[in-house]
Amino acid sequence: MSQSSATAVAHPNIAFIKYWGNQNDALRLPQNGSISMNLGDLTTRTSVQFSSGLSEDRISVNGSFLKGEALSRVSRFMDQVRGLADEKRYAEIESVSNFPIGAGIASSAAAFAALALAGSAAAGVNLSEPELSRLARLGSGSACRSIPAGFCEWIQGDSDETSIAVSIASPASWQLTDLIAIVSTEHKKVGSTAGHSGAATSPYQQARVESAPERLVECRNAILHRNFDRLAEVSERDSTMMHAVMMTQNPPLFYWAPSSLTIMNAVADWRAEGLPCFFTLDAGPNVHVLCPSAVADEIQSRLLQLSGVQNVISSRPGGAAQIMP
Repeated sequence: MSQSSATAVAHPNIAFIKYWGNQNDALRLPQNGSISMNLGDLTTRTSVQFSSGLSEDRISVNGSFLKGEALSRVSRFMDQVRGLADEKRYAEIESVSNFPIGAGIASSAAAFAALALAGSAAAGVNLSEPELSRLARLGSGSACRSIPAGFCEWIQGDSDETSIAVSIASPASWQLTDLIAIVSTEHKKVGSTAGHSGAATSPYQQARVESAPERLVECRNAILHRNFDRLAEVSERDSTMMHAVMMTQNPPLFYWAPSSLTIMNAVADWRAEGLPCFFTLDAGPNVHVLCPSAVADEIQSRLLQLSGVQNVISSRPGGAAQIMP
């Protein structure tokens, strides 16, 4: 236990096959597997320093100190890290992201992936990639997918040991761009963690989960063969199925905004014109529009002309979470 501080950087990810609903809430074991792409131009940088002078964890996110349940959630996660190393001290944690947080752009995925790596390194524990993926999952399910590089598949598993994410294709394997059309930067009223617990109350969740393996195969093959049309079809279908579950669970979650629908309809029209692009939404109103990088400038220009679009954030595929010097 020689090291007491470390800094790590991780990327958020956009899921093509979504994670929604747990078979075990405490361990965040998902009801179905999922597939995503790391967003290399979006980063969360997290520093962890253990100190004998602290009476509790102190955590700042983009310059503001956490309190209440947000603080408790991170402290519970840090208890997992401390348990790995028999570390008794509390930590000073500083996290900074270069993109809006709490707005459905997988900020918690990047945050807990970076925290898992920085925290374990600061505690003097050298974890393998599967071990880091498991640890990150305990903080935020989708964080396990931000540990490996590029295009990643979260293997559902049936235990803490078997539910991990692995890289299925490198960041350089496919020149795709994710254009995130920002229609709101406000924090969600209901976060993903709270939303997952209600998934089973939707009459559509069972059908979504039972048909997920078929979509996983379609998506995996599309990525491995760089088949954009197949990726577009299965991703839009999976995204809409997840939001159908959200809208019909109890209480219902309506993450789409009017501007979200405007963008989704425009993307469908552009694709019908022959412009390769498709949409997908996580748990928030902002719309991810994926396209081959060669046409990204054209699509970004079109997105910025749509009513309600405040800004467009662009990212290509990204690498693994990594320790910074």
